[in-house]
Amino acid sequence: MSLTVWVTTLVGLLFVLAFDFAIAWRKRNVQTTMAAATVWTLFYVSLAIIFGFTLGLWRDHQTQSAFFAGWITEYSLSIDNLFVFILIIAKLRVNKEKEELVLLIGIIVSLVLRGIFIALGSAIVNRWSWVFFVFGGFLIYTAISLIRESEEEEWEEGRIVKYLREKGASTFAIACVAISFTDLLFAFDSIPAIFGLTRDPYVIITANIFALMGLRQLYFLIGGLMKKLIYITEGLAVLLIFIGIKLVLEAAHSQGWHKVAGVHLPEISLQMSLIFIIFTIVTTTGISLLKSRNK
Repeated sequence: MSLTVWVTTLVGLLFVLAFDFAIAWRKRNVQTTMAAATVWTLFYVSLAIIFGFTLGLWRDHQTQSAFFAGWITEYSLSIDNLFVFILIIAKLRVNKEKEELVLLIGIIVSLVLRGIFIALGSAIVNRWSWVFFVFGGFLIYTAISLIRESEEEEWEEGRIVKYLREKGASTFAIACVAISFTDLLFAFDSIPAIFGLTRDPYVIITANIFALMGLRQLYFLIGGLMKKLIYITEGLAVLLIFIGIKLVLEAAHSQGWHKVAGVHLPEISLQMSLIFIIFTIVTTTGISLLKSRNK
């Protein structure tokens, strides 16, 4: 990947983020409407889809599939993250007019922190392939924890938030810090998940940026769907288990372990991963909506 491509891509994405920030700052005292949130959500989703299709024109279909698999996975995990964001903003009693700016600042900070985390993860993966055993086991553990936990128990004020409150920090500042570091914590499962789909740093970074770019607008839409997406956590748990198993299998093959007790260890292709990810998300959403409608 040439430096020109990296610079062009990052400058373009930063320009979109700067434009988004300018709009959020301009409307910092205006409550976000559902119509505006819908338009911006569709805009960012369309932007990611267009970018993904263009990858197939100047890279290859393998890269294209890796991007879509990574983006869909990260975007799906972000939906579960939004449930916690809603709880944080509600518990801190952030003004409705300030919610949009809080989310945008928090997401920008988390983008920077995730970039550092991705760079460290790439260095570790390229040097020690056996680390996929750790990543895979962690994802499976996270999936089990997701099923056991309830959304109401997922966030409590940490020491940093309490310290800022004691120092007299404003609710706005506290909310920005809480959103930023909460999203960073979520990166501990989402980043290993995308490493299970691709090791291409360009795909990993762009998929993460596109997944986070539309997160702010999606927040205002997902609030009304919280009670309808009743099986979203279970669906995400299935995804994490699948990717965790894929990572463990890849780690085994990298160590030359192609058979265990005479049983051949299968290799899960990227195309199969993409099909499974889409199938799981569509099925989970469909069952959730059907179940909530019946209720």
